Amino acid sequence: MEPTLYLIPVMLGDTAYDRVLPAYNREVVLSLRHFVVENVRTARRFLKKMEPSIVIDELSFTELNEHTPPEAIAGLLAPMDAGESMGLMSEAGCPAIADPGADVVALAQRRGYRVAPFVGPSSIFLALMASGFNGQGFAFKGYLPVEAAKRAETLKSLESRAYLADETQIFIETPYRNDKMMDDIIRVCRSETLLCIACDITCKTEFIRTKTVGEWAKQRPSLNKRPAIFLIYVGGTNEKRDKNKFK
Repeated sequence: MEPTLYLIPVMLGDTAYDRVLPAYNREVVLSLRHFVVENVRTARRFLKKMEPSIVIDELSFTELNEHTPPEAIAGLLAPMDAGESMGLMSEAGCPAIADPGADVVALAQRRGYRVAPFVGPSSIFLALMASGFNGQGFAFKGYLPVEAAKRAETLKSLESRAYLADETQIFIETPYRNDKMMDDIIRVCRSETLLCIACDITCKTEFIRTKTVGEWAKQRPSLNKRPAIFLIYVGGTNEKRDKNKFK
């Protein structure tokens, strides 16, 4: 077969492998010897969980993360240049979505290599599915600014977009700053705006709930250090969604 870059999803938390990943993934992954990963330790743990008998020391791992210098990316596909297939792994979820792995996928596409995405859990799409929000018009915004004034401005802009374009707005935060994000959403957004909070997706402690911002203000969940996705959408009656209110 021609050299292929396989995009390998990883569990989102402490979840049984066969609960969220197809058996075919395992079959192909065990045939690979070269991997580009976001974190070597996480990748090794994932492979050992998938197959305890695997000999990790026989595999090669190259890290691609925020510390990787741009000039090093060109050499990440050296095994493919030599005719071998490779695997790409994020630290959790699907690689190349809100993930530095997109750079190596772009490189593979430029070089004309086959790229094969595998089925697996994406917290972004699972949260959208469970939110009850618009699944035909949505935007993922990644991390919002940390600085207070810029974050408030961004939240107002996302809320406005949800109302004006009937578009679900999706964003994330570093787990230890989740509670601060809740503070800012409650302070900045309209009380009738809908907010879905989805955390620990696919895990035993999974929590996915949609309420208005005003309702969340009265009863807030503890989100500290829990991987979470936030989604904003239109709340209230048609009159309250009047576009003129945002002009």
